[in-house]
Amino acid sequence: MDDYPLLNVFLSMLWFFLWVMWFFLLFKVCTDIFRDRTMGGWGKAGWLVFVLVLPYLGVFVYLIARGRSMGERDVEQLKEQDAAFREYVRKAAGGQGGGSTVDELHRLAALKDKGDISPAEFERAKAQVLAGAGGGPSAGAAGATASAGTPGGPAQGV
Repeated sequence: MDDYPLLNVFLSMLWFFLWVMWFFLLFKVCTDIFRDRTMGGWGKAGWLVFVLVLPYLGVFVYLIARGRSMGERDVEQLKEQDAAFREYVRKAAGGQGGGSTVDELHRLAALKDKGDISPAEFERAKAQVLAGAGGGPSAGAAGATASAGTPGGPAQGV
């Protein structure tokens, strides 16, 4: 190592880092060319040939000409991914029906409080919601037992 000074090691590491950054930038530009929905097929082919035949000039011209829209496409893609993730979490947490059991029971309680449904109808619907959520037959029996003491009387058809 005596014939390779520390400054040369530093410069070699710098050139290697710049080489890696260059390939990262080249792949980013090629990915953006194909991701752009506003550009036609011939435009994409032209930019790709320009970037591959004259890579340094092609990448720098692409960044100057389309750099702002490149950033906008990045932001748009991130928003789409975020919305898709949030929708997935919402569906996974809420079950297959779109709304969770708690939401359905809350809606039923609000209908009963407003007087839109009778207490007996509320108990019947509550038993159906609980049975559909994996409560099984015991949920229906619990709903019928709980409704026996209500002013509306026992639930019918449970």
